[in-house]
Amino acid sequence: MGVQLKELVQSAEIEEVQGNIDQQVLGLAYDSRKVKRGDVFFAIAGGQADGHDFALRALEQGAAAVVLERRLPLPEDATWVRVRHVRRTMGFWAAGFFSHPSRRLILVGVTGTNGKTTTTYLLESIFKAAGLTPGVIGTVNYRYRNQVYPAAQTTPEAVDVQALLARMVDAGVQAVAMEVSSHALAMERVRGLDFEGALFTNLTRDHLDFHETMESYFFSKSRLFTDYLRTSCKEKKCAVIHGEDPRGAQLLAMARESGLNTLSFGNGRQWDVHPIDYKSDLEGLTGKIRVKDREFSFSSRLVGAPNLENLLGAVALASAIGLPLKSIAGGIAALQSVPGRMERVENGRGFSILVDYAHTPDALDRGLQAVRPLTKGRVITVFGCGGDRDRGKRPIMGEIAARLSDLVILTSDNPRTEDPMSILQEIEQGARKTGIQKLRISDFGIRNSDLEIRKGYSVEPDRRAAIRLALRQARSEDLLLIAGKGHEDYQILGADRIHFDDREVVREELGQSAIDCER
Repeated sequence: MGVQLKELVQSAEIEEVQGNIDQQVLGLAYDSRKVKRGDVFFAIAGGQADGHDFALRALEQGAAAVVLERRLPLPEDATWVRVRHVRRTMGFWAAGFFSHPSRRLILVGVTGTNGKTTTTYLLESIFKAAGLTPGVIGTVNYRYRNQVYPAAQTTPEAVDVQALLARMVDAGVQAVAMEVSSHALAMERVRGLDFEGALFTNLTRDHLDFHETMESYFFSKSRLFTDYLRTSCKEKKCAVIHGEDPRGAQLLAMARESGLNTLSFGNGRQWDVHPIDYKSDLEGLTGKIRVKDREFSFSSRLVGAPNLENLLGAVALASAIGLPLKSIAGGIAALQSVPGRMERVENGRGFSILVDYAHTPDALDRGLQAVRPLTKGRVITVFGCGGDRDRGKRPIMGEIAARLSDLVILTSDNPRTEDPMSILQEIEQGARKTGIQKLRISDFGIRNSDLEIRKGYSVEPDRRAAIRLALRQARSEDLLLIAGKGHEDYQILGADRIHFDDREVVREELGQSAIDCER
């Protein structure tokens, strides 16, 4: 694969060009360590390093040209292109270099604080039921046909996402559901993609370490509709928006002002897509959904009211791009679970165990409110907050867990470079506000399996030990929610990344408990 540099130069806003633009470009790179001969190197200014500092190294490694935002003292025979926005240019050039793969398939983007992953899993299943070959790009992994790749980022960099879509097209993929993060939207990673549709799930507190304010966070999310979808070359495109979210009405107005066709969804009958009636229990969700003037029955194995909203969003987007309701219902029924999203861990003890990714205040609040009516016993919650991230949400989440649970065990998530106990102390500030009793580890009756604690919280920084405590306290008809990490199979402690999967640990501890009982 190759393209002449002058063809790429014509596809973006150029400030200045120096050197030979008639040469062939063999690849694209934004990491100077990965530059090969014939590549174009994009000098991206990042949080850790500035690519401009490595432009000369890239040329010495054989780069055909460098793209930069400011002039540098480079060799006289070097080829360089100065632009206003390197990331924006990288998106356009990557699309051109890979022959615009998004134009050769159905591409839908899903953004919002919570629900993106579940929605893309639902769309993938619906695509299959409609006879389409699906691909997915998201938080859990990137996958198509029998290929599965680990996801370093929810939404890859522009060069990587275009290369991935090109491989999908070559493999016969026809429809792709993509999670589009606020970081990706702010950093132009999806520039050059042509979307058929875009979906907004909700907006609640998250990533304020990056965006700083909720207004900035919302602005980044809104760009999927008012910028990227609006400028898509697709003939038919639709903005699907959760109308009941506090930001939904605002985004609906913005999308309409941008000239987009819109479709709203929510629980209320005023929305284009809404439930007629439904039943929710630990076996899943069943009922009827209305799509404008049509209705269909559905049955899903997904648990809880938040998943009803995810279902409605997937239904709305699938119908917006013209998929039949029969296929939509079939796809919903076929999806058994989503990794780490209210995922059941089966056991023979008579209580329920759910592992969920809830790592924001809203997700934890909604998750706990959803499971409360599903159990006759106590709700036991194990959770923590990540280090080197938004500290402001820690006491908020502590208060939510203490207020909505019977028993809470505060533990480590991914502490990263922070002291785990310092993180837990900040979470505990919120728990104490509820007046809930603090329990000592010995109060949990490790040696007295008949002791049952009705209300309280405790602190156990070792996540495995915290899960063990919760399992030993759980009784018949209780519900244990292990929140924060979901599908993640690792824990970051300082600079170390160790293997840790909540679901695996639960199964291991349940097995160990059985051995202890036999003794």
